[in-house]
Amino acid sequence: MLLDVNVDVQPATRADRARLEALLQLYAYDFSEILDMDVDERGRFDPPPLDDYFRHRRSHAFLFRVGGRLAGFALVRQRSRLSGDHNVCDVEEFFVMRKYRRAGVGERAARWLFDRFRGRWEVREKAENRAAIAFWRRVIRRYTGRRLDEIRLDDRRWRGPVQRFTSGGR
Repeated sequence: MLLDVNVDVQPATRADRARLEALLQLYAYDFSEILDMDVDERGRFDPPPLDDYFRHRRSHAFLFRVGGRLAGFALVRQRSRLSGDHNVCDVEEFFVMRKYRRAGVGERAARWLFDRFRGRWEVREKAENRAAIAFWRRVIRRYTGRRLDEIRLDDRRWRGPVQRFTSGGR
C-alpha cells in the first residue's frame, strides 16, 4: 500500500551534479556495510563516474524530492548491463534517504521511472542486499500485476537476482 506522499522526480542537470555527488556518498555509506567498502584518506567513498549522465542521451540521472527537500536519486541507462541490448532500461543505481524509506517514496519514484521509459526493464540487486531484493520484488510485482521474470545470475556479468519486465503494458 502506498502512503499519500507527494514525490517529485526531476531529471538532474549539470547544475545538480554536486547534489548528486553528495547523495552518492550517502548511498555508498549504506552499501559499505554490505560490500565491505572503505573511505579513502579524505574520508570519501569512490562513487561511480557521473559524466555519462550529463553527456549521453541513453544515460539519465534523476533527483527525488519530498516537500521540496532532496530525498534520493536514480541513475538509469537505456542499455542492458547484461546483454548490451539498447531496448532494455537498466536501473544502475537507486537510492532513497533513510528518513523517506517505508513511506512510499521509493515505490512512487520507481513507478515514475517505469512510466517515463516504457518498454523492457532489468532491475538488478546484489545478492547480499536483502532489503533491496525485497523492495524491488514488491514494487515490480505491484507495478506489473505480478508479470515479471526473475533470474538469478552468478557469473562475470552479475551476482544476484535480476527482475525483468515490461512497463506500460499493464
